[in-house]
Amino acid sequence: MIQPEKLQRRGLMFVLSSPSGAGKTTISRRLLERDAQLSISISVTTRKPRAGEVHGKDYFFVSEDQFARMSMENELLEHAKVFDYHYGTPKEFVEAQLAGGRDVLFDIDWQGTRQLAQNARGDLVSIFILPPSMEELERRLTTRAQDSAEVVQKRMSKAEAEISHWVEYDYVLVNRDVEETLGHVVSILQAERLRRQRQPQLAEFVKQLCG
Repeated sequence: MIQPEKLQRRGLMFVLSSPSGAGKTTISRRLLERDAQLSISISVTTRKPRAGEVHGKDYFFVSEDQFARMSMENELLEHAKVFDYHYGTPKEFVEAQLAGGRDVLFDIDWQGTRQLAQNARGDLVSIFILPPSMEELERRLTTRAQDSAEVVQKRMSKAEAEISHWVEYDYVLVNRDVEETLGHVVSILQAERLRRQRQPQLAEFVKQLCG
């Protein structure tokens, strides 16, 4: 007999996208801190590690040849080239998490999200995060002191093209305040977990319930 508190649930792929500096990485980090059912998708990338980044924790750092092999052998759920480097999502890890009822958080761009939608739309929930203004976006990029002025301008020039893909997402949030936006993200995640199609044992439980 299935107990209601033990109904199995299929995990979901939870995507957060935004132009660089709009807040998705901060929101992703805080979401992971407060939600034990959520795992981060660790991407493979051909770029070099930044200061403090750890292989296997932040990214899997691979060569161009390794990345090309993984792509050709269908080992990636999605992949894209961003700012001269390749990024991709290893398929095996994600599929194991979903089957075990855990959700996987993706911090990826619109190209990767589009590929996930093509390959696994039923498992996907996507959110695009907008800055309150382009001026505020530039201020955030500048004050975080992570990139040179040249890189900041490169990111700003690409932001408008990235924002143009907002219509491809399930939800769109304007990040005026991180805590407020985080609250909206949490509400979306909680609601999506309760969708009927994510609960494969529900039909059997209802049948059992009604005798």
